[in-house]
Amino acid sequence: MSIVTDASTASTGPGVPQWVVGVDTHTDTHAVALLDHLGGVHAEIQVGTDPAGPAGRDRLLGWVAGLVPAGQVLHWSVEGTRTHGLGLVRQLRSAGQRVYEAPKPVSSRRRRGGKSDPLDAVHAARAHLAQLAHLAQLAQPAQPAQPAQPAQPAQPAPRGRAAGGTRPAVPRADGGREALRLLLVTRRHYTDTRTATINVIKSMILTADDELREQLRGCATAVQIRILRTTATSTATSTATSTATSTGVGSGVGSGAGIEAAVRREHLSHLAVMVTNLNRLVAANLRQLRDLVTDICPALLDLPGVGPVSAATLLTAWSHHGRVPTEAAFAALAGAAPVPASSGRHQRHRLNRGGDRTLNAALHTIITARRRIGHAPTRDYLTRRSNEGRNTNEILRCLKRYLARHLYRIMNATATTT
Repeated sequence: MSIVTDASTASTGPGVPQWVVGVDTHTDTHAVALLDHLGGVHAEIQVGTDPAGPAGRDRLLGWVAGLVPAGQVLHWSVEGTRTHGLGLVRQLRSAGQRVYEAPKPVSSRRRRGGKSDPLDAVHAARAHLAQLAHLAQLAQPAQPAQPAQPAQPAQPAPRGRAAGGTRPAVPRADGGREALRLLLVTRRHYTDTRTATINVIKSMILTADDELREQLRGCATAVQIRILRTTATSTATSTATSTATSTGVGSGVGSGAGIEAAVRREHLSHLAVMVTNLNRLVAANLRQLRDLVTDICPALLDLPGVGPVSAATLLTAWSHHGRVPTEAAFAALAGAAPVPASSGRHQRHRLNRGGDRTLNAALHTIITARRRIGHAPTRDYLTRRSNEGRNTNEILRCLKRYLARHLYRIMNATATTT
C-alpha cells in the first residue's frame, strides 16, 4: 500500500490526518466510510468479515489504498475494537495502520440524525476528527489579554482525561494482556458459579431431615462440602433402594418422605462434587495468573498488598506501553483522579464514580490489604490525614491517587509487553 503510516505515532500522539476511515463493525459485515479532514464523505463500502472471501477484509485495504493519494496520513476509527472489530484491528495493525477506538456516540445527536450502519461509520470518523480538533485547539498558545501587555507564556495542553477525555484511544493489546483478561473473566465465572452453588447447598441443608442437619451442624462450609461429597452418595443410594422397596416407587405407587430425602441427598452430593471441581479450577487459574504476571511484570508482585489477581487487573487495564500516556490519565482511567467538590469557603475533592470500576476495585483491594497487614506508610498516612480532619472517603481517594501513580510508573518501567 502507498499510504504513509507510523505505528509509533498511534500510541504517543496522533498526527493530523488528511483522511479518516470510520468503521461500524458487526458479526457478518462491516460498514466503512472514507472522510477527508473536513468531515466530508468521499466513499462508502460494506465488506464481509471473512478475510479470505471476495468481499472480505482484504478487499477493504485495497479499496482504501486506491482512494487515498500516496504520502497522505490516514487514521482508522473502528467501533468494537475488542469485539466484532477485533479481526479487522489485528489485520490493520499487521499492515502498519494507525488504528483508534471510535468514541462512544452521543445518543441525542444520533437520534436527530438517524441511525444506520453507513451513518454509524460516518459518525465514528467524524467523532475522531472532533477529538483531534479539540486537542489541536488546546495546544494553541494562549493569546495576550491586552495588546499593550506582554504576551503570556504558552500553557501546556492538558493531557489524557485533563483534556476532557478527548484523546483518541488506542485499542488494547493482544498476547499476554489478552491472556490475563481471559483468565480474569473465567475466574470471575468460576467464583460466581461456586458462590451460587454453595448458596443452593445451604438452602437445601436448611430444609433437610434432622439426621442430615445434625450431621452438618456447626461445620465450616469446606467441611460440609467434604462430608456431602464422601457420604451423601452412599446414603442416597441406600435410602433410594429402601424407599423404592417400601413405597413401590418402581411400580409408580406414591411417594413420601423417603423419596424427598433420597433426592435431596443425591443432588447435594452432585453439588458438592461441583464445588470441589470449581475449587480446583480456581486454584489452577490463580497459578496461571501468578506465572503470567511474573513473566510480564514481576515487580508488581513484590509490592505489599498486590496479589496475582490485582496485578493482572492492573496490567489488563494498562495494556501496553504508550496506550495510557501519563500517570494522571491512568488515575482517571481507574476512577481515582480527584473531582472538585468545592463551594464557598469549603475547598475539597470527592471520590470519582467513573472510570474502570474493576481497576478501581483492585486499587481498593490493595489499600485494604495494606491496612490489614499494618503497612507502615499507609498507616502513617491514615493517621496524619485523620488528625487533619479528613474523613475516610477523602483519605481513600488520596491513597488511591497516590497508588495509581506508583503502580503506573512501575508498569511503565518494568513491564515487558509490547
